[in-house]
Amino acid sequence: MTAPKKTSTARTTRKPRTDAIELLTHDHKEVKALFKDYERLVKADGEDDEKLDIALQICMKLTVHATVEEELFYPAARDALGDDADLVDEADVEHASAKELIAQIGASTPAEDDHFDAKVKVLGEYIDHHVKEEEGEMFPKVKKSDLDLAALGEALAGRKEDLLAELGVTEDA
Repeated sequence: MTAPKKTSTARTTRKPRTDAIELLTHDHKEVKALFKDYERLVKADGEDDEKLDIALQICMKLTVHATVEEELFYPAARDALGDDADLVDEADVEHASAKELIAQIGASTPAEDDHFDAKVKVLGEYIDHHVKEEEGEMFPKVKKSDLDLAALGEALAGRKEDLLAELGVTEDA
């Protein structure tokens, strides 16, 4: 996968961390906005380089997001949810489908793949469905549990920051 353009943000003051659900919901909103940007470019018959840049940003953000969910949030949610842990199983399966499309998108370009735009669109539809289930079903149940969302949010933010640094991308946490 070609690396997306690096985002550099000077940090003068550190923003206070949010709880785990706020952090994950913020990620969802960022990615949704990128999908809308991509869709606008497609409708405007935008340049392939611009589309590729946005698609790679989407893939990078989703990969980092999925990693922190799978490594930290889902195991904690599974423990906290007990009988409702099947929601986590469904989310894992949804991640696997999204990862397949992310790999296909990352291995091609709009110029060489006639289905590139369709793959990005379908990925957006997968993610939209996934987000609705997380935010509508899983997150409310996790909020009602005794899970320490502030501590988990700190862990998620730290891991996300590490993953972005590994990719050479910096952004405000």
